[in-house]
Amino acid sequence: MNAVRVCLTQCLFVLCCLSEVVHTDEINMAFNDTIPPYIFPETDNGIEMDIIREALAFKGHTLKTRYVPLARMPIAFSEGEVDAVMSDFGQDLTTIGGFYAEPAVIFDNSLFSLKKRDFLIEKPEDIAGLRIISFFGADKRFPLWLAKPNEAGNFHETYKQKLQILTLFADRYDLVLSDRSIFYYFLSQLRKEGKITPQAISEHRVFVEKTRDYRPVFRNKKICDDFNEGLQQLKTSGRYQAIYDHYLN
Repeated sequence: MNAVRVCLTQCLFVLCCLSEVVHTDEINMAFNDTIPPYIFPETDNGIEMDIIREALAFKGHTLKTRYVPLARMPIAFSEGEVDAVMSDFGQDLTTIGGFYAEPAVIFDNSLFSLKKRDFLIEKPEDIAGLRIISFFGADKRFPLWLAKPNEAGNFHETYKQKLQILTLFADRYDLVLSDRSIFYYFLSQLRKEGKITPQAISEHRVFVEKTRDYRPVFRNKKICDDFNEGLQQLKTSGRYQAIYDHYLN
């Protein structure tokens, strides 16, 4: 009888282990469709996508990508179209059941101008009257800097971040607000394509970044916890930096 009990106990243990192993999820996650080198929709990869995919895979989860405009991101989550989004883009998603993970990537935003304009920008007052083009949601990230230009009609947002540089070089805008990696990626592409004339760029590093503003949001807390564990493993192993180096070097 004891032998039977031992056998049953062992069987239950094995079944529990197997259920833990096979209980994985396909995570339908929304990403923006216009931010190389973090995301390349045409090849379904990029810095951010590779990091998120591999962090989820650490616990056996599979990433299924969906590409939407930035403004659509919180809507897709709130309407239940996706299980997760790459960021909330200014809208608190905890109110509708979102669980915030650790940042997958750290965006490093700056203001960029043509060097010939000789701007000295150190404080918000220095951009008064200047025309600014930016990524979507920047006014919510940097209200101290952008509230007045927005009120004055001098601030414009676009999903097409390649367009930012084209309009800067065409003198339609005085400043571009962009992540540094994104800006220099598109600048390099446009120069290779011969679509802009060679001109020196000034970079105005005036923002204090709030890195926790850019965090993936999951509908399931267990998945969120699994992602965080996988992300930490990527950083500890050196794989996290290797992904960055692959795309930027």
